Amino acid sequence: MTSRLRDATQHTGVAPEFTVDPALLDAISPSGDRGGIVLGSGLQGEPLTISALRSAPTRIVLVGGLYLARQVALRAMAVGAWIVVATGRPAAWQLLSKAAGTQPNGRPSPLVQIRRLSPVELPRPSEDAPLLVVHDGGPTPQDLFPPRSPWQTTVYVLPYLHPQAGATANAADLVLMQRLPAGQAELAARLWRLPPQLTRQLTTLKDDQVVALGRNLWRPLRLVTTPKEQQLLGPVRRGD
Repeated sequence: MTSRLRDATQHTGVAPEFTVDPALLDAISPSGDRGGIVLGSGLQGEPLTISALRSAPTRIVLVGGLYLARQVALRAMAVGAWIVVATGRPAAWQLLSKAAGTQPNGRPSPLVQIRRLSPVELPRPSEDAPLLVVHDGGPTPQDLFPPRSPWQTTVYVLPYLHPQAGATANAADLVLMQRLPAGQAELAARLWRLPPQLTRQLTTLKDDQVVALGRNLWRPLRLVTTPKEQQLLGPVRRGD
């Protein structure tokens, strides 16, 4: 890992890399170091993690399809996070409740809560029980659940990049972007002052490719899905 990327991880929430082979991801539950989750592999096949759950209020913006958002939520749950999803399409998120299983009394696990797009009281996060709030409210989300305490991460799911989402995107500690059409890539270039070669790269990403963007950070990576995740999510894809 270059010093440039190491410095960027301190500010953008990208965790150090593992030394295991990515093929092992098919044999283990996706996990990472404290608060880190395996997101995919780098261009050389090295596994990459993001520090999605950490001792500081954290914002992550996902620009892309529902597949990516649900995979991030599943992997946060796999490392012990409480998951609260605020969404206008609750049926699309019920697979998280299925993955969380049931309590001994047969009731759904409280680790996953699917809510409407309105303010609600959130579980109190802690180091032993971090909280991931997924805000699935369209391309111009209201800030209903801003992260205000350590160990709370709010993920904003943007189906596409909208000019009015600039404030949300610029406030993010980490942005994960899937392939963008040319017009949205040009908007991304204006928002983050991207040079032409990086702007073009956003338009040519494959379905299983994502760019991690942060301060002093531009890191392409490839999504890796385990067999258990494939049963829930289906094959890796760009859209919903």
